[in-house]
Amino acid sequence: MPLFKKSATGKPGEWYYCLEHKKVEEGPECPAKNRFGPYASREEASHAMETARERNLEWETDPRWHDAAGKDRTDDE
Repeated sequence: MPLFKKSATGKPGEWYYCLEHKKVEEGPECPAKNRFGPYASREEASHAMETARERNLEWETDPRWHDAAGKDRTDDE
């Protein structure tokens, strides 16, 4: 008997974006490694890649994550 169940069932109203199939799905149909979500609506899930691009850009341009050359970060910053 397996220790963990390999069920990919979700709750109705949970929306995901499948990275492998490039489609929106209600409830997870694909493995977690291949999807973004859950999202509150189909519309939100359909914009998952745009949201990811925006968040990546925010992280890449956040000065808190880019130390000055040769300067160590401290927890006080």
